[in-house]
Amino acid sequence: MASTPAPPQAPPKPTWDPRRPEPPFPWLRPTIRIRLTLLYGGMFLIAGILLLSIIYLLAAQAISTGNQPLFKIVSFQELKVSSDNCPAINTTSLPLADFNNTISQCVDHQRQAALDNLLSRSLLALLGLAVIAFAFGYAMAGRVLSPLGRITRTARAVAGSDLSRRIELDGPDDELKELADTFDEMLERLQRAFTAQQRFVGNASHELRTPLAINRTLLEVHLSDPGAPVELQQLGKTLLATNERSEQLVEGLLLLARSDNQIVERKPVDLAEVAGQAIDQVRSEAEAKGVEIRGERAPAVVQGNGVLLERIALNLVQNAVRYNVAEGGWVEVDTEVQHGQAVLTVSNTGPVVPAYEIDNLFEPFRRLRTERTGSDKGVGLGLSIVRSVARAHGGHIAARPREGGGLVMRVTLPL
Repeated sequence: MASTPAPPQAPPKPTWDPRRPEPPFPWLRPTIRIRLTLLYGGMFLIAGILLLSIIYLLAAQAISTGNQPLFKIVSFQELKVSSDNCPAINTTSLPLADFNNTISQCVDHQRQAALDNLLSRSLLALLGLAVIAFAFGYAMAGRVLSPLGRITRTARAVAGSDLSRRIELDGPDDELKELADTFDEMLERLQRAFTAQQRFVGNASHELRTPLAINRTLLEVHLSDPGAPVELQQLGKTLLATNERSEQLVEGLLLLARSDNQIVERKPVDLAEVAGQAIDQVRSEAEAKGVEIRGERAPAVVQGNGVLLERIALNLVQNAVRYNVAEGGWVEVDTEVQHGQAVLTVSNTGPVVPAYEIDNLFEPFRRLRTERTGSDKGVGLGLSIVRSVARAHGGHIAARPREGGGLVMRVTLPL
């Protein structure tokens, strides 16, 4: 007997959020632009210091700061010498040898002063040029790396499920253009693959709808016959329930394929109103199970598709009601605006959910091993649809176990 193939593994989740806000101090990030600027400026500074050292040594050698005098006075009569920089020679009472030594010391002092002046001015000039070099290097690094910024922005847009974006980089045929063209080709292939997958799911779901509708009609006709045997009626009810479950699965696949795309037509939708409509649809089921629905729903208007956003609230509230405790359970539905974003929060009592199982809940046809396998009302697509719809609207959903049992689902959407 051939073994059944293992189910495909879910793709790895991204380790970064494309909608992540910029850090408060971007200058402190060790970006490539900053590192290239430091590299350019550092190389210029090192080259300038080496050049300055060579010039200083050559200048010192040229003017010869040794102790050998450049000239010597052999004899003089009535010679008077005056110097503001060398006051020691302003007197004529010095012996001739001392007078020559004083002249030599004065010349050496002036040579050293000239070298010190050359060094200090050169250092100031080097400092000014280093500042200019760092600024020029920062500007040039930004210009050279601008294609990488364009690639990054496109990658972020693609990570937000917009596979139609392309870089289309112009310029010389260098490594950056080759990288951009390769990235565009990859996006083209990905878009074709995703489009084909969604088209297949949509077509298959549409094809399945017709026979399921026919089956439902035939079963309902047979069940409406009062003369049918009890066993046949029981079988018909079982088949009708199975058919209804298959119809829900098909509808879920259609909605999942539709919600994986970006929402093109957007209209103002109040999450509070959407949540209220979802609660109205689930209220009878909640009352039958003895689950109390409560919460505060403040206005939170977003731009999106009302039908898909209503499905988010409906799926979350339905799950919260169905997977609850047997007695004294409650579901809390809140809407609010926080930090420029609309937030829908659905909390409920229920069985304890391990933290390591949270990510599995959002995968299609994945449920908890015990608590969520006993229900015959779901098809395992509810939270997958919620996540896809939230992503299509530029938002995201986060879940965490509630202390004491149950879950806290938090959907965040941009205004």
